Amino acid sequence: MADGIEVQITGIESLKQKLNEVNYDLKRKGGRAALRKAGNVIVNQIKANALRLDDPHTARSIADNAALRWNGRLFKQTGNPGFRIGILQGAKLKKNPSLASDAPTPHWRLLEFGTEKMSPKPLVRAAATSRMQEVIATFTTEYEKSIDRALRRARRNGGGS
Repeated sequence: MADGIEVQITGIESLKQKLNEVNYDLKRKGGRAALRKAGNVIVNQIKANALRLDDPHTARSIADNAALRWNGRLFKQTGNPGFRIGILQGAKLKKNPSLASDAPTPHWRLLEFGTEKMSPKPLVRAAATSRMQEVIATFTTEYEKSIDRALRRARRNGGGS
């Protein structure tokens, strides 16, 4: 029941050309920062979607549990930077749950995927699909800025990288 999102990026020839001039470490550091900013676009949309669905009469807030986390396993296995975006604290409710606003909210899955008696009201998938163009634009812009900074730094420190 996994939904896939397919993205095709075009029009970034200048970015590709600049990448060849920058060494591996600078690409990785700039790429991670740009990817984080792009991921935050989705997290902010998840929070906005969750605020519409959260029950104001309860203390638990799905929006407070929306998060972006570094995916170290992906990076160690493939060398590709990646972030996980979703709702924190899993699907299990502890025996004595906290009633704070950032307490576990396992009911988010029921809203996201629906039940046999309730149609789905997606907040995570809808955030990803509705903001995809903005995410790509943010990533491209931020990554290009970081590469330009790295190029200026490399030129200032004595030529090429």
